[in-house]
Amino acid sequence: MFGMFETGIEVITIGQIIMLAVAGILLFLAIVKKIEPLLLGPMGFAALLANLPLTGATDPGGFMNIIYYGLIRSSLIPLFIFLGIGTMTDFSPLLAKPVTFLLGAAAQLGIFVALGVAVMLGFTMTQAASIGIIGGADGPTTIYVASRLAPEILGPVTVAAYSYMALVPLIQPPIIRALTTKKMRCTPMEKLREVSLAEKVIFPIAVTIIVGMVIPSAVPLVGMMMIGNLFRVSGVMDRLSKTGGNEIMNIATILLGLGIGYMMTSALFLNLDTIKILLLGIVAFSAATAGGVILGDIMYWVTKGKINPMIGSAGVSAVPMAARVVQKQAHQDKPGNFILMQAMGPNVAGVIGSACAAGILLGLLM
Repeated sequence: MFGMFETGIEVITIGQIIMLAVAGILLFLAIVKKIEPLLLGPMGFAALLANLPLTGATDPGGFMNIIYYGLIRSSLIPLFIFLGIGTMTDFSPLLAKPVTFLLGAAAQLGIFVALGVAVMLGFTMTQAASIGIIGGADGPTTIYVASRLAPEILGPVTVAAYSYMALVPLIQPPIIRALTTKKMRCTPMEKLREVSLAEKVIFPIAVTIIVGMVIPSAVPLVGMMMIGNLFRVSGVMDRLSKTGGNEIMNIATILLGLGIGYMMTSALFLNLDTIKILLLGIVAFSAATAGGVILGDIMYWVTKGKINPMIGSAGVSAVPMAARVVQKQAHQDKPGNFILMQAMGPNVAGVIGSACAAGILLGLLM
């Protein structure tokens, strides 16, 4: 009359046990070490749910399956996160010194270096592009590209992207010091000018039009970020700005963690390619940092010492962490040297730059 009641203890595999340990590590990093807790926390718990046997959570029709295919693969969640990012981003430092946009562009070098190395290691071009975008230091952009080009590696790519973003304070300083002299790092920078309300309002509209005309495939990312920023700067849409930066951002982050956890099963995560992806993440971040600093060195010489080359390292779009790393290094080399706001220019430019790089890759490969 009744079948045998089967428990997970009887059928759990070694791979699932390993992934449960990985889930525990992610939760430890989020809760104890406070490393990207808002994403690694939900992601770690979701990885736990995905690897418990017999729950049906990842089966067709299971709730994690629905979240992944309905919200992550469709790109809705990354786009809503970009909306939230736009409501929280102040582009004034970039507008005050537009030349720093070049530093944000130079830092995208890491994307293409990692892409090339990934191809040499045997990854397909779409997989290599998804791995390379880690160099943009922008988690939502990485997820957006990987979910569209190479969903089979979405789990390890996302873990790599957010893990290395959290390690920016450890990865960047040695590279900065290796590519600059102490004299260069001690360079003070002039105070940024005041940016008018008109400039702030025109900027998101103009950027959307320009990107739409030049890189149409980047418009979903850039457009969502810019409409969020318009909510912020207009002065008449405060309710929308607060909703985008709080309620929508928080809900999207929870769903993102659950959706990524769906891809962190032992079958998809435990393989040699995952190790390669994690190593390539270091290559991507290091090359991105080096690209920004090298252009910063060039600008230092061209301007005869008016630009501190360290701010080039902030061209990766880990906002505001990368800019804070620059300020910390500046203070160590010359106490009282305040260049945080100058570093925020290339930092926010990097967000736009990584989205544009993603659009170029999607336009070429889709």
